[in-house]
Amino acid sequence: MGLRRPEWPEVGDFVVATVVRITDYGAYVRLDEYDKEGLLHVSEVASRWVRNIRDYVREGQKVVLKVLRVHAEKGHVDLSHRRVTQREKREKLLSWKKDRKAEGLLRTAAEKLNISFEEAYERAGALIEKAFGELYYGLEKTAKDGVDVLLELGIDKKLAVTLEEIVKEKIQISLVNVKGILELQNPKPKGVLIIKDALNHAKEVGESEDADVDVYLVSPPKYRIVVSAEDYKSAENILDKATNSALKFISKSGGTGSFKREK
Repeated sequence: MGLRRPEWPEVGDFVVATVVRITDYGAYVRLDEYDKEGLLHVSEVASRWVRNIRDYVREGQKVVLKVLRVHAEKGHVDLSHRRVTQREKREKLLSWKKDRKAEGLLRTAAEKLNISFEEAYERAGALIEKAFGELYYGLEKTAKDGVDVLLELGIDKKLAVTLEEIVKEKIQISLVNVKGILELQNPKPKGVLIIKDALNHAKEVGESEDADVDVYLVSPPKYRIVVSAEDYKSAENILDKATNSALKFISKSGGTGSFKREK
């Protein structure tokens, strides 16, 4: 049994499949996530004319395909290879690999506690999926923030602690950094304290966004602000919020400020 998902994929979904048989008119595949059969017609293999389908797919190959039609009554799915972009392929494979890893971690916990995978899923996996949308994301959150992430979901302590030990060993949290220079000035007698408060406003954004925001003095009135987050998009967004918060505060307090992004 794998992670809980619908019996059939939906039209427009991207799926990971294994090529099992190739014919002149297309390739039959097994949908890895659904244990269903699908057909990749030769017309959906590539955007240009296909002389030999084996130039594009081979038996045993893992491929990312787009669902065109679902024939539940016939027991198969029509699929496309040519309608999948390289970006969509990368994102789907990454998601699929994370799902497999998450399932493996849950299985390891079940084995350690001498319970079935199904029981571990019902007692923990289903609760994590409901709270975080994906099992892997919840386990990654646990690796980063600790067992309280699981305990707050109502997962019993023994299972939660076992999962925490496993994910902290197996999931490495990699962070990206973005940075820039904040220049803050305030001519008032308590200007130094006002600048300190402005920088604290920037740090508070990090706390609210569950990211690290650090500020270092370069030389008055310049301060380097560094944001650490799990991906560049999040980091850039948090950096923007943090610097704007500091600049608004210093402006309202009668001071001036500017920000310059560093590479």
